[in-house]
Amino acid sequence: MLKCVLVGAGGFIGAVLRYLIGLIPIKGNDAFPFKTLFINVAGAFMIGIITALAERKNINPNLVLMLQVGVCGGFTTFSTFAYETSGLMKNGNTAQAVIYAVLSVVLCVLAVFAAQAAIKAVISR
Repeated sequence: MLKCVLVGAGGFIGAVLRYLIGLIPIKGNDAFPFKTLFINVAGAFMIGIITALAERKNINPNLVLMLQVGVCGGFTTFSTFAYETSGLMKNGNTAQAVIYAVLSVVLCVLAVFAAQAAIKAVISR
């Protein structure tokens, strides 16, 4: 039961952060989902940091669960990503949809590697 509460609390934090970022006005956001792209990359970077720290430091597994599954799960928006990509395609913006999908996947994977490398460099000092 404790694990469910921790994931729920983390999910609340992540979802609220995602909501607050969604309130930030960005010109041209209707043409391209920049905020969702940012959220996905930032979430991937966060989960990379959490994973790297958990592998190298003695961190409470419950905290790792709360941060990875709860906060990152509530924060990242791949369901929204899929919806927005399909919307771009339905509206005839296939090139934007492909660019958005490729950027989302490539940048998020790179963000995980970058975060892990950064933590390794900091901890190795």
